[in-house]
Amino acid sequence: MAAAPPPLPEEILLRLPPDDPACLLRASLLCKAWGCAVSRPHFRRRLHELHRAPPVLGFLHGCDDDRVPHFTPTTASSFSLAAPDSRSWRALDCRHGRALFLSKGDAQELLLWEPTTGAQQRVPVPFAYDDIRRDEELTVYATAAVFCAADGCDHRDCFRGPFGVLFVFCVEQDGDGDNGVCVTLTLLYSSETDCWDELRWIFHDLPMCFTFSSSVLVGRSLLYFMSDDGFILEYDLARHRLAILDPPNYESIYDARYNIMLAEDGGLGVSQEMNPHLKLWTRVIEGADDRWVLSRVIYLQNLLPDGALMEPASSLYVLGFAEGANVIFMTTVAGLFTIELPSERVRVCDDHGLCNLIPIVSFYTPVPRGEQKDPSFGPSEGAGDQEGGGEEEENTVGQAHQLFDNGSNIIKEGGFVGAFGYTSHDLENRVPPNGEVVLESTDMGVALYEAREVTGPLGGVPKTA
Repeated sequence: MAAAPPPLPEEILLRLPPDDPACLLRASLLCKAWGCAVSRPHFRRRLHELHRAPPVLGFLHGCDDDRVPHFTPTTASSFSLAAPDSRSWRALDCRHGRALFLSKGDAQELLLWEPTTGAQQRVPVPFAYDDIRRDEELTVYATAAVFCAADGCDHRDCFRGPFGVLFVFCVEQDGDGDNGVCVTLTLLYSSETDCWDELRWIFHDLPMCFTFSSSVLVGRSLLYFMSDDGFILEYDLARHRLAILDPPNYESIYDARYNIMLAEDGGLGVSQEMNPHLKLWTRVIEGADDRWVLSRVIYLQNLLPDGALMEPASSLYVLGFAEGANVIFMTTVAGLFTIELPSERVRVCDDHGLCNLIPIVSFYTPVPRGEQKDPSFGPSEGAGDQEGGGEEEENTVGQAHQLFDNGSNIIKEGGFVGAFGYTSHDLENRVPPNGEVVLESTDMGVALYEAREVTGPLGGVPKTA
């Protein structure tokens, strides 16, 4: 029996590139000890301490084109997450380790999804919204935001903690619109009480439609949404107050080329598209007054490829802001790009434009099999039975091989979250309590171990470009 791979210092695992999740996955699959090490909450916290800002793993989007995948990775190597089907769900928001979706069709509900664990939880939409939207004389636009609700949380490991959902919907009565009055209503959901609080509302002259923009959280209590026509909705979670703000230099809804973001000081910011440059504004509050201050101008012709800004009228759109990573997503005729604001580094993400883009910002760490929420990751029958004799042992080995094959196939397709669930189960079937790996029982185990000796712990697994 070959010896198990030697202990790998945690400091080395921590320094694997966080924007290439495949590296950490490959390391975690080499032995049970390494898999356990990278899946502990302590390891996630150390990643935050060392790297500070988490990477952008990819983004969700709400295009109706079935040929476009619902999750698109932006990582250094191929990476996939089993996001809900885009034909059934509309992505609304992602924050503090959870993504939020609203179902399509008549029977609507909300879906909370943890991208790195696969855990899902469904929440019924508020009764008031469900009742109002069925009135054929009314037009209703809805959106929502999710946030961690744990007191004093530093948001480095929000999984399984309490959360809140702010549901927002604007109601417009059908008509010619000349003398119409619209109302925007909000309800707040708490996972601790499993119920919605009372309605709060604000009246305004024009409808607020939330199709292309998500939300940002300023501090711990201020949530902001930007409507398609440029108006900004503010909700104070501490005081339960609603307000509507105008963006900077706002003149007409037909000139609405704004997107909401966080400013460099952590306050509310707005990006304004002024081809061929991008203006960044910061909201400054002085006593009872507030004003917009131009904080930065980014000259895109110096950053983007030639030809990306060839159509001044329609070639530039900001699609989203990655909260926590300080990254802007923008689309041009040359494709989709990200701009890292601190360095102005530009990366190519895709070759087509998208809508309703929701970035996923998180450190990826493989999840132990016992914490996988998908029932397909559960233990096989007889896996823990040690008294059944040769037949049970043979069945266990067969189940292990089947699981390992499933995991290997998923790895080839880029499905890293599922692969870890299958393969960690396989390792539990193969690994004795002392942590030694029975390398002779699997050809892939031999290949991994030999590759580690020659080229390092990750050398034996091909890296997809």
